[in-house]
Amino acid sequence: MARRHHLLLLLPLFLALAAAAAASGQGQGHGEASAVFVDGASHRYLRNQQDDDQGTSMSLNEVSAAVSILLGFTPHTFLPAHSSSKLNKVLLANPFDRPRAVFLLQIDGSHASADSFISEASSSFKTRIEGANSAATGLTDKDELIVIHSDESLDVVSGSDYLDNELSNLANWLEGSYQKSSGKLVIPLESGNSLTLLLDKEADLEFASSLVSLRKTIERGIQVHEDFSGVVSPAELLVCHFTGIKALVDEYGSTEIVKQGTEVVRRAFTKAFESVHGAYKGKIVGLVISTKEASPSLGSIIDAPSSLHISRRLEEASQTNATASVVLVRKSLAWITGFILLVSTLIGVCLLMNMPLTRDTLLYSNVKID
Repeated sequence: MARRHHLLLLLPLFLALAAAAAASGQGQGHGEASAVFVDGASHRYLRNQQDDDQGTSMSLNEVSAAVSILLGFTPHTFLPAHSSSKLNKVLLANPFDRPRAVFLLQIDGSHASADSFISEASSSFKTRIEGANSAATGLTDKDELIVIHSDESLDVVSGSDYLDNELSNLANWLEGSYQKSSGKLVIPLESGNSLTLLLDKEADLEFASSLVSLRKTIERGIQVHEDFSGVVSPAELLVCHFTGIKALVDEYGSTEIVKQGTEVVRRAFTKAFESVHGAYKGKIVGLVISTKEASPSLGSIIDAPSSLHISRRLEEASQTNATASVVLVRKSLAWITGFILLVSTLIGVCLLMNMPLTRDTLLYSNVKID
């Protein structure tokens, strides 16, 4: 079963997407990076945020530890006591009830805080990310974790079938429209207006590409989750690195189109989280990180031997499951064939035992019958 997903350890990836923002936040004050944990209504893993928690801040170590705990792993043993108290404000105390799945959306180059990309109807815990340039992880090569991320872009020839197909799917997903002839992607907004992207412009195409990446990330994550369901139970981290807002800011500045883009991202994240929340039966927590400065690409992570070891184990488990399915089919066919032969034999015996005693004219055609 060939699937294009990466099987890596958690926090080297997590650090790569937030380290640059954390470093810049030290010299430029608060608010350079912010985070929002998002919970589902059907199964809660986060505490209700109190009024005195609204101005809280967390270091990168603490955010990393929270993600590690949600994935079912033990945080680093050197985590200080005051950090543990912060985690207690975020997470419910039951250590035997963790989602073991996190959907992480990192938005680069946005001046808006992370909560701007979250629907007000969502249950969430908001915080600022401050401090540490690096974070220690408590994970070992024995921790099984699947990391699914998609950096696919639409950098292909304009008018190609692949490009048109992806943009059409994106438009349908967001209940908008894609005009192939004019190269326009129109996405309706909750305010009643629409965001119109002209895909012959590089910034608009980058924004559309990031939306496609977000949609394909959740599709791939759901598929991988279904593939390994019932085989093994690894923790799962879905990661999307969104650079579309930065592209709009660089091209248009702080204008109306950037505000509309923020609204589209909020709507897209809401739809994406609802999809994975349903597929994972509520056992997943969302995390949105907004950084003012761009962070390193998620695709630059180098595989470690431990991640390759995990990959082999998961692949072997998948092959074992496929082999078991083949054996089950063959056994079923053997039993069905044997049953048919047994029934046929019994019917034949019954017919022979109940044949009439008179001579059969067909059997004795050459014999004169009295």
